[in-house]
Amino acid sequence: METIDKASHSAHETVDKITNATNQAADALGEKGEQLINAEQQLMKNCCGYVRENPVTSLGIAVAAGFLLSRVLSGR
Repeated sequence: METIDKASHSAHETVDKITNATNQAADALGEKGEQLINAEQQLMKNCCGYVRENPVTSLGIAVAAGFLLSRVLSGR
């Protein structure tokens, strides 16, 4: 009986350690997700500001990018 109790206790400790590690990983991923969302929002704000300040340049960049993208994807 004592061996079974030791094995059971050891199994419970292992499960608790795995649970704690999983919770820590989930918390870290949640924090990174929030950081990525904030970075995306800041990037969008910067891009919108640039387009407002430089509409002609932005249009030229968009046309050039579209042209290059069409050439790459056409596969000629």
